[in-house]
Amino acid sequence: MKDKLPRYTMRIDRVLLDKLQYIAKYEGRTSNKQLEQLVKKCVCEFENQNGEITQDLIEEMYGNK
Repeated sequence: MKDKLPRYTMRIDRVLLDKLQYIAKYEGRTSNKQLEQLVKKCVCEFENQNGEITQDLIEEMYGNK
């Protein structure tokens, strides 16, 4: 079965990536899971301040996906 999760390639400074990997290992996560947690936190903080980002809002901004 193929992985159904979308993939996203990111460019990042080596020193910053090394620090992220250190934190991830310290927290018992992979770098990918650490990034996922940070994105979830960012989305939650944004939605707490600005309201829920609905699929309708996403489609309105970017067109139908």
